[in-house]
Amino acid sequence: MLLYNVKAFKFVHISSRDAPIDRPGIGIENRNRQKSVSADHTNKKSEIGIGQENCNRCISNFKVHCLLQTQVIEDDQAKRGGQVYVTNIRGQVPPLVTTDFTVQDQGNASPRFMRCTTYSFPSTADLAKQCKVPLAAIIKPFATVPKNETPLYIVNHGETGPIRCNRCKAYMCPYMQFIDGGRRYQCGFCSCVNEVPVQYFQHLDHMGRRMDLYERPELSLGSYEFIATLDYCKNNKPPNPPVYIFMIDVSYNNIKSGLVKLICEELKTLLDRLPKEEGAETSPIKVGFVTYNKILHFYNVKSALAQPQMMVVSDVAEMFVPLLDGFLVNFQESRAVVNNLLDQIPDMFADTNESETVFAPVIQAGVEALKAAECSGKLFIFHSSIPTAEAPGKLKNRDDRKLVGTEKEKTLFQPQRGVYEQLTKDCVAQGCCVDLFLFPNQYVDIATMGDVPSHTSGSIYKYSNFQVEVNGPQFISDLRRDVEKSIGFDAIMRVRTGTGFRATDFFGAIYMNNTTDVEMAAVDCDKAVTVEFKHDDTLSEESGAVMQCALLYTTIGGQRRLRIHNLSLNCSSQLSELYKSCETDALINFFAKSAYRAMLNQPLKTVREILVNQMAHMLACYRKSCASPSAASQLILPDAMKVFPVYMNSLLKTATLVGSTELSTDDRAFHRLLVNAMGVEETQVLLYPRLIPLHTMDVSSEVIPAPVRCSEERLSESGMFLLENGLSVFLWLGQACPPDLIQNLFSVPSLGHLPSEGQMSLPVLDNAHSRKIHSIISSISQQRATSMKLLIVKQKDQSEMLFRQHLVEDKGLHGGASYMDFLCYVHREIRQLLT
Repeated sequence: MLLYNVKAFKFVHISSRDAPIDRPGIGIENRNRQKSVSADHTNKKSEIGIGQENCNRCISNFKVHCLLQTQVIEDDQAKRGGQVYVTNIRGQVPPLVTTDFTVQDQGNASPRFMRCTTYSFPSTADLAKQCKVPLAAIIKPFATVPKNETPLYIVNHGETGPIRCNRCKAYMCPYMQFIDGGRRYQCGFCSCVNEVPVQYFQHLDHMGRRMDLYERPELSLGSYEFIATLDYCKNNKPPNPPVYIFMIDVSYNNIKSGLVKLICEELKTLLDRLPKEEGAETSPIKVGFVTYNKILHFYNVKSALAQPQMMVVSDVAEMFVPLLDGFLVNFQESRAVVNNLLDQIPDMFADTNESETVFAPVIQAGVEALKAAECSGKLFIFHSSIPTAEAPGKLKNRDDRKLVGTEKEKTLFQPQRGVYEQLTKDCVAQGCCVDLFLFPNQYVDIATMGDVPSHTSGSIYKYSNFQVEVNGPQFISDLRRDVEKSIGFDAIMRVRTGTGFRATDFFGAIYMNNTTDVEMAAVDCDKAVTVEFKHDDTLSEESGAVMQCALLYTTIGGQRRLRIHNLSLNCSSQLSELYKSCETDALINFFAKSAYRAMLNQPLKTVREILVNQMAHMLACYRKSCASPSAASQLILPDAMKVFPVYMNSLLKTATLVGSTELSTDDRAFHRLLVNAMGVEETQVLLYPRLIPLHTMDVSSEVIPAPVRCSEERLSESGMFLLENGLSVFLWLGQACPPDLIQNLFSVPSLGHLPSEGQMSLPVLDNAHSRKIHSIISSISQQRATSMKLLIVKQKDQSEMLFRQHLVEDKGLHGGASYMDFLCYVHREIRQLLT
């Protein structure tokens, strides 16, 4: 975890009467901070407590760092882009997540599946404690493999099942050492010597390697799958294929907005695109339908019926499923009845005045249906308001902005327990994943409503003040991707490590009943789990540090499989090796997730202090132990971490951590839950958005223009810029944007002819500029996990504020320092730690 009890200091708005506070340190000399303030920095009031005139002395040293972020990305793309990354070297640092490369698996898992905060672990716990660099891996076990890379091989050992170490239970992998002529093998994780089963025996060559090394994926590759035997199945029975249940809130708001009609129309075509096994003609997934407001309506859509039948459950306190036969059906067989139902639902509730809803009983109904069918599956819940009807899980509005900035602010993000806690346990036990599509017009307590989805590896989508014309395309795009994406069910993951270190903490949209098993009701291509490691002994520099992620899950076709990812890292007694092998993008993923968890138990001010403290300690340790001697006025950063401060400053300014009464509590809670499930690619672009100049682009080129620094400095009145962060995409139009460019994109003569805020859209026109910009937006959208609604912003319009809050190098709109000020501040903290 992030939370070292180091000496903390105030981060924002320090003035001479608001002096730094002192706390006892761990492994740090407990000196009086106030006495050690360096003489050349007076403590005059400014955003981060450095007198601006004094800070200016540092600026020449820091200018270079401010130019680095986009340059680092460009340099890595130029150096490693378009190349094949071969995974045959231990402790090899992969290309950046922003670089376009191809992976060739030769014994270590692809960085698409596993990335580490550093690829050279310190050999002792003391070294790890000294440098304070977190040792972690970000694992995306179901990551999408590009078409030009080899898909995972499937290994079938028949009834005997996968071969495992007798002591630590690690699965056969390239780190096992075969000895005694091939009759025994030494485990690469715990060093236990095991007998080789007779049916698995193979002779060794003159190098001591098995003769069939390259014929067996589990001996030569970093990632592969085993077909699991009945021992790995619940009750020793093969699992049934999963089901998808669509649960639609038909209260007044959703009927009036046109949402219910939109969902029903879309499902008619979407159900033809349910995920299926490779090579299969149809999907084995069965579907069911529920509508609800204060009561629940179940539908019998059996293929033999001429008309669908509705069954109503009004006693929501004791939820049960009123029918089994006909509720869950194969869409291809029941197509006519299902389509008939989807046509009828909007008309059935057209005259409703019911505005109250239930929520917990809806999830309970889904779990009961899966229990009765003895299978796992997913609930798609489309919901619009806080559940205030009398029922289990009823919620009250607890959005008290007066708590912002106080010790009790954390309570705004703590879910209300009780019913929802038990629901989470029931869902995970049954392999029931919950995906929640929210359409709120006001506060809905996302911290609580999102708790079950976020512990069942589900996804949460939010469309505030939903209008079909404005938000419809974005919602439909999200729904399609959510239904179609590759997914496994009823999953359990364990991370095994070599001797000397172990996995101690886990962050993600997961559930943990004990300290080792990561339980996921479902696992899809977007979900990542961040795992922290700690030493329990000295690591050997010779053998390095090895880890194995084993994921047991059920396929769409109902087959139980084990997905294995292996990774080997270096170990060193030299801290310089650790810093050289750091990966900033993975580091900031870890810090974001650990901070977002810590904020549930600690005041936000303390969480921000801890983040800055730990970063200052990491950089001070580098300067003290690894850097060449230099003037104290110079800020020295490790080469691999030179953009770390810009990410950290951006994290501190996120809506979730910044703590402003102007920000919606639900938006902050939503952002917190999103980040919790993100992989390295997603947190990277979220914390440093891409700002792409479009006014200078070559319309004949297929390449997306290189991004520029994310700062107002880079905008120009005559320019046009696209900004995207994986969740939002903006098209910014400067006041003096060339009329011919406006004509080509919007078919109006000038910027002044464009409609007022919020009503602009980007038409598809038959000219090179229009085609190029639509192509860029489409290309960006394909890289992202969610659909991004395009917001068109004119310079000096009120809506420009939404755009400007993503210019992360500038001073935050709701608090937080500019990047330059933050660098000065961090530099001062480093100097104080070193004096």
